[in-house]
Amino acid sequence: MPRSLLRWSALFMALSLSACDDAPRFTQAEPGEARSGGEATVRKSDQNAFSMPSANLSPTRRLDFSVGNSFFRSPWVIAPSTTTARDGLGPLFNTNGCQNCHIKDGRGHPPTPDSDNAVSMLVRLSIPNEPAYAKVIEQLGIVPEPVYGGQFQDMAVPGVAPEGKVRVEYEPLTLRFKDGSEVELRKPKLQITQLGYGPMHPDTRFSARVAPPMIGLGLLEAIPEAAILVNAQAQAKAGNGIAGRPNRVWDDAQQKTVLGRFGWKAGQPNLNQQNVHAFSGDMGLTTSLRPFDDCTDAQTACKQAPNGNGPDGEPEVSDNILRLVLFYSRNLGVPARRDVGSPQVLAGKNLFYQAGCQSCHTPQFTTAANAAEPELANQVIRPYSDLLLHDMGEGLADNRSEFQAGGRDWRTPPLWGIGLTQTVSGHAQFLHDGRARNLLEAVLWHGGEARAAQQQVLSFNAEQRAALLAFLNSL
Repeated sequence: MPRSLLRWSALFMALSLSACDDAPRFTQAEPGEARSGGEATVRKSDQNAFSMPSANLSPTRRLDFSVGNSFFRSPWVIAPSTTTARDGLGPLFNTNGCQNCHIKDGRGHPPTPDSDNAVSMLVRLSIPNEPAYAKVIEQLGIVPEPVYGGQFQDMAVPGVAPEGKVRVEYEPLTLRFKDGSEVELRKPKLQITQLGYGPMHPDTRFSARVAPPMIGLGLLEAIPEAAILVNAQAQAKAGNGIAGRPNRVWDDAQQKTVLGRFGWKAGQPNLNQQNVHAFSGDMGLTTSLRPFDDCTDAQTACKQAPNGNGPDGEPEVSDNILRLVLFYSRNLGVPARRDVGSPQVLAGKNLFYQAGCQSCHTPQFTTAANAAEPELANQVIRPYSDLLLHDMGEGLADNRSEFQAGGRDWRTPPLWGIGLTQTVSGHAQFLHDGRARNLLEAVLWHGGEARAAQQQVLSFNAEQRAALLAFLNSL
């Protein structure tokens, strides 16, 4: 047996003996464990791993996927234009194409010091909730900043002033492992400068957010609501400090409050609405669900700028284009896991459970029989998320509420595909604002309900840390 395999076998044995009594002890891969997306799982692990259609999508249905992909990838242009199917960009916007934020359908990142625009990181804005804004809060989950709205847009069409510039600076923060090793984290300090429309409300709340990966979104949408709520009830009953809560958010189409699933604080109920709000806020494009440009009353040039609406008032993004983009975003396949049975990965999996990470990063669900797309129905999936809100501590707090999410609350992000971030997106920056430069830093930022797990990781020695990272990178 090779020396490296002997070493990891010995570590695995040690972990099996030292793990918490109630934690599983994995000695081999579970049946079907490599197929994170069930039958929809794709077998790609290169730079295009996040851009593949669900493996069980028929050739005919792949045509719609390809057309949706074209609208996701291609840039939109300023109106009026001869390119009438893609005009209407702005007047205020953050980018001119979905792919610019979701790099190769993957993860965005904070702006570099020499960046002209933030592009794949946006900044949410709001002011404190007040009873006078009850209807606004019910439907938006926040009270937008009066002059700049709910999202800061650092780009604009000619003749309209952009809202300003976004920069991020960092302060070092050092943590020490039990074995004496140190790791330096970086704490972000958001800088908003060159305001185009005067000062902001003095109590404005800011939340920097990078674009999340696009894979497996249709499968997450297909998880039965009951399964999500059962997890919340079980966590509350366990009484171990983990208490995930569902967000309840406004559904624009149904005109009522429903379960939230998408976004960093689970602020959107479904993929169509997520797409609609991204078209509106990120690119200034109208849809039938949001038929108005994202301009406040104080931004008169924005309101007066030409738009790409049709002669009969058709929105800039037609219902057909919206349908195709929805189909595309629902059917981006999840890559298969790698090395699920290796001794090092199994050792890391045991450590993951020993630290209690699976309490929030729920490994497995079965999708509903009545999923929106037949290929997504009745699939055993392994997203490693409960889609619930958790208090993650003051270190990660943005102090900005969103519907029922508080200033320290974040939705558990799915971990599937996380080990391919560098390969796909060309970087390995994690968490909602991209502050973590690798997976270990991301783990060490966990606080609040996850503080016990973070403390467990700080007690791991170098070999154990390597095993945990091998497991995470196999996802």
